Amino acid sequence: MRPQTTKMKNFLRNLVETTAQGAALIGLWWLCDAAVRAAGLPIPGGVAGMAVLLALLASGLLPVGCLRLGAKGLLNHMLLFFVPAAVVLRDHTELLGSTGLKVLAVIIVGILSVMAGTALAVELHIRLRSRHVR
Repeated sequence: MRPQTTKMKNFLRNLVETTAQGAALIGLWWLCDAAVRAAGLPIPGGVAGMAVLLALLASGLLPVGCLRLGAKGLLNHMLLFFVPAAVVLRDHTELLGSTGLKVLAVIIVGILSVMAGTALAVELHIRLRSRHVR
């Protein structure tokens, strides 16, 4: 009986931590979005939020462990963010023709650009970090 109680406590603790960390990430995005709108800046709030989060993580003011479970939880449910886009196809059948091919080309180029940019950023980070370790 004791191991089940421990498993349940661990499960509940992870659930609370994941929810709190996910809420913190969403709260940071919300605050940055509100700040960008209030300042009238020509950038999306999500981009500003990522920049603030990167600055907090890079400076060490926010340890990575403080957001690990929340980020993992959001990434695990990423598919839910794309379901509304798939439903739109039912209402806009013109996206299944030449317009859709153009949109698809833009999406593919965008995805490849993001993947290449991410790969370059990770490679740069690894190289810079290996210089500091030695």
